[in-house]
This record gives sequence, structure tokens and C-alpha cells, in this order.
Amino acid sequence: MNNIYIRQYLVVFAINLNCISLGMGLSWASPVLVKLADDTETVLDQPLEQDEGSWIVSVSFLTGSLGYVVSSGLVDVIGRKQCVILSSVTRMAAALLFLFARDVWMLILGRAILGLSEGIILSVVPVYASEIASKEIRGALGVMLQIFTSIGSVIMLSVGPFISYFNLNLMFTLFTLVTSIPTIFLPDTPSFLFNKGKEEESKNVLIFLRGELNANDELKEYTMNYKSEKPGLLTIFRDKMFQKSLGKSGFMIITLFLIGFNCVMTYLQTILDSTQTNVRSEVASGIIGGINLLASISTLMITDRFGRKPILICTSLGLIVGMVGLGVFFKVAETRAEVSGFLNYLPLISLVIVVFCHSGGLGSLFWVVVAELFDDRSRGTGMATTLLIGTMPSFLTMRYFAPLTNIFGPAPVFWAFAVSSAVLATFVALRIPETKGKSFAEIQQELGN
Repeated sequence: MNNIYIRQYLVVFAINLNCISLGMGLSWASPVLVKLADDTETVLDQPLEQDEGSWIVSVSFLTGSLGYVVSSGLVDVIGRKQCVILSSVTRMAAALLFLFARDVWMLILGRAILGLSEGIILSVVPVYASEIASKEIRGALGVMLQIFTSIGSVIMLSVGPFISYFNLNLMFTLFTLVTSIPTIFLPDTPSFLFNKGKEEESKNVLIFLRGELNANDELKEYTMNYKSEKPGLLTIFRDKMFQKSLGKSGFMIITLFLIGFNCVMTYLQTILDSTQTNVRSEVASGIIGGINLLASISTLMITDRFGRKPILICTSLGLIVGMVGLGVFFKVAETRAEVSGFLNYLPLISLVIVVFCHSGGLGSLFWVVVAELFDDRSRGTGMATTLLIGTMPSFLTMRYFAPLTNIFGPAPVFWAFAVSSAVLATFVALRIPETKGKSFAEIQQELGN
């Protein structure tokens, strides 16, 4: 690997350190809900009720929409870097609320603020990484978001169940603070700097990232892209190419959230507690978190070799297998007083398949592909709008996962998730172009065709 690529890896590595605390926040509910429902561990006046827990879990997905709106309005005004810093500040506020919470409303407010932070960072980091990276390694750098999010998830799932509520949230607070510091010293993306009229600064960043020859070529591309007046939001939304990209990314994110992976991870320890294996749920959740990380790293190594579409399709098919397996276990458990043998290990095996396939494909590459579908001038708006489209399905699946499993049983719910996986695999196969190794201009040309 030459020095130019190493520099790009280091910059994207530093910005993605913020995603460690993002991953910790996303997995926070799994160990915490168990603690709050236990009358010996809860910090509340009384054990947490299921309906209160479902609001704590789901509210962050609802307020994430505000984060998408904020990032859409600010990403092209204050820049990608400053938006990431803003997300860190809001995440720190949420962590402090968790640390000192004694009432349910404080937990719900903290999760609402956390959702705002998650909305901002999920909108902006893929844009930052795609604009820093050369097209040859854009896929590998893009999946770093999932890798660092998985690291945070591993820490929360493996350590969280074994420490007190206060120490868990103290850990979350310290990680949020420490991982946000390197961002202060990073440059903003050359595309954003050029767009703001800082052409000399943009050139210097490009030379650092690409080398002088490649920097001059990319500056010419910027000049062509920005030769006309920057379009306003209304102009962007009227653009046919933007509408085409948004239609594809919007459908993908709706089906992505209807797959129910967030439900599985949030209620992971609760699901594992329902089995009768010799593996403790606390240990199993840590193992699954490690598999999450392993899958993300695997994608880093293969995404620029095999392409986006084959990985997305294969992992979607794997998700079908895992969700069907979970449904089969719970259906059998309804009819038998005791489940033993292989069937008792089926949910653990199915969870491993679900986690590996999601993190090794959809969870890693979705953000890469969506960022690649939009051109330079609409990428920030397109990313934020795509995430905004996903707000309602993500909120509804999290809010009503527990009530629906109580009404219909877990099996039909997991089978519905499998159907969503099948729909997404079909859509990717038929309607999403392969973006591996292509410049943004080439991707736009293929979308136009």
C-alpha cells in the first residue's frame, strides 16, 4: 500500500473513532434494559415496565429524523467535520443524562438526544469517508463506519452485563469524550472546501491525500461540477438524477429497517435468556458482538475485490436463513414444554448468522452504496434525506417489536423480517448498479443510462 492510501486510511480511521461511542450507544439498551427490569440492579424507584422499555428503545429512532434534518441543513454550510463534532457534543450530553438518571423520563430524554446524535453522524461520516477516499479504496474506507460501530458494540455487549449501571454509563461517557478528540485535528473534505471557495486549502488537502498529479485531475472535476451556481434544496429535489438516486436509496433503507436487525440486537440478551443452553446470555451476547466485529473486518478486505452487489445479495440471503431459524425455534417452543438438543441451540446459531450477514454486508455496505449514488453537490442532502425516509420504519419496528411478539408470538415477527430480507435482495439484484472502482461521475452516467 503506497503512502497516499495510508494517509487516506489514517484520516478516515480518525473520523470513525467517533463511531465507537456510536456503537456503544446503539447496543446500550441490551444490557441496560435487563438491569433496569431487575429490582436489585435498577436505579429507578421500581423495576422498569415493558412499555416504558419499548419507549426507551424506540425514541432514539424517532428523534434520529431530527438529526438527519440538522445534518442536511448544516453539512454543506459548516462542513462535514464540524457536523461530526456536533454529534459528539450531543452524544456526550446523552451520556451524562444516563449517568445521573433516576427517573424514566431522564432515560427517555437521554435516548432522544442520543438519536439526534446518531442521525447526524450516520448522515455525515459516510459522506466524509467517500470524499476523502480514492475510488480504488472507497469501498474499504466506507465500511470502517461499521467496523468501529461494531467495536463499540462489542465493548458494550461484553462488558456491560458484568458491571453496574453507573460504571457502564461512566464507561460510555469516557469513550465518547476520548474518541471525539482526534476529529478536532482533521481537515474537512477537499470537495466541501472547494465548494466554499477555499480553493487553495482544498488543493493542499488533495495533494496530501492524492499526490500532486491526481490532485490536479480531481480539481478539474470539481471545477466542472461546481462551474454553475450551487443549487438550492428545491432545485436539488427537482433534479431527475437526484430523484432516481433517492428512489433507489429510499427503498433500500425502508426494507433495511424492516429486516429488524436493530430489534434483534436491542433485545439480544432478552432473546438469549429465553433459551435453555449452558451458555450464559451475558457471555453469548459478548460472543455475538465479537462476530459482529469479525464480519465487518471481513467486508473491509473483500468489498473492493468482489464488488458491492454480490456481497449485498449473499448476505441478504443469509439473513433470511437466520430469521427463519429464529422463527422456527420460537414456534417449536410454543408447542413443547421443553426444548432440548439441537433446537435449543438453534436461536444462538441463527443469531450468529443474522449478525454476521448484517455486519458483513448490509450494515457495512449500505452506507457506502448510498453515498456513491449521489453526486458531489447533492451527496449531503441525499444521505440525510435517505435516512429521514427510514425514520418511520425504524421507529415502528423498534416501538412495536415487543408488543407484536406478545400478541402474535415471536415466530411470525421473525418470519416477516425474513420476507423483508428477500425483498431487499431482489431489489439490489435488479435495480442497484455496481459501483466498485468507478468514479462518482461514472456512477452518475450509469444511473442516467
